[in-house]
Amino acid sequence: MKAIILKDFGGVDQLQLVDVPVPVISASEVLIETKAISINPIDVKTRSGKGIAPLIKDQMPAILGWDISGVVSKVGESVSQFKVGDEVFGMITFPQLGKAYAEYVAAPADELTLKPKNVSHNDAAPATVAALTAWQALTLFAEIKPGDRVLIHAASGGVGHYAVQLAKHLGAYVIGTSSAANRDFVLSLGADEHIDYKNQAFEEVLDRIDFVLDSIGGEYIDRSLQVMNNGGTIVCIPSGLNETVVEKAAASNKHGFTMRAKSSAEDLAMIGELLAKGTLRSHVDKVYSFKDMALAHQQIESGRTVGKIVLTP
Repeated sequence: MKAIILKDFGGVDQLQLVDVPVPVISASEVLIETKAISINPIDVKTRSGKGIAPLIKDQMPAILGWDISGVVSKVGESVSQFKVGDEVFGMITFPQLGKAYAEYVAAPADELTLKPKNVSHNDAAPATVAALTAWQALTLFAEIKPGDRVLIHAASGGVGHYAVQLAKHLGAYVIGTSSAANRDFVLSLGADEHIDYKNQAFEEVLDRIDFVLDSIGGEYIDRSLQVMNNGGTIVCIPSGLNETVVEKAAASNKHGFTMRAKSSAEDLAMIGELLAKGTLRSHVDKVYSFKDMALAHQQIESGRTVGKIVLTP
């Protein structure tokens, strides 16, 4: 089968299309024929030697990738929830190697869920790492109630565009930050307000925020804490600039957390239901072929991706 290997940490020239054996599955796994995958900033960071690179440095060359949607082609002997021919999607073994940059992927059955029939593979594959991150951030650290004021930074990005929709699903009043160019997109997701971060300091116009989802870190932590209610919650997605959020939040009578998405078939099933109902939708900025993985990585690195990137074999 064809797969993209990362020969060594570095630039996109380290990504190489090669022939490798089809993986052999264990009793608790299924073999998936890949129909679509998606990539995230963590892919790019890891390729460059950051991200989860310390966890996989002894497994190089490696096959990266965690977001997958495809068709079950073989079932392990202890797997009962899937059969050959089922269409499934999931986030595979994150943050260990998922090996999704391949035509066939061995995946733990308990990290997958059935893909809704009315949702395409191109829409299901992106709704894994990013959508799980958004859902878990919004539900594991605070109980968002109807009418709560929720601030989503980078609202037009991969995690952000799902978070806006999910926060609205939970009944929140949602404010999203992005560039002016993406204002209409953010509002189309259901945001009640938009702030152009390039031309408007959000801390000068906002107050009484109950919950903040921050994927930027650094000064955004301090600025976000200024607009939050006492007892409010800020959740930071790993950026390398968020280690201080717990202490800073506590010092101002607020709650601060960092988080990384965890595989959960239950959470994926919820996301699948929302996709099927149209309550949640994936915005796919661009679709590439596997052989253009380097271009897809460069697109993520540009910082100008709206929503998600998808690749197909």
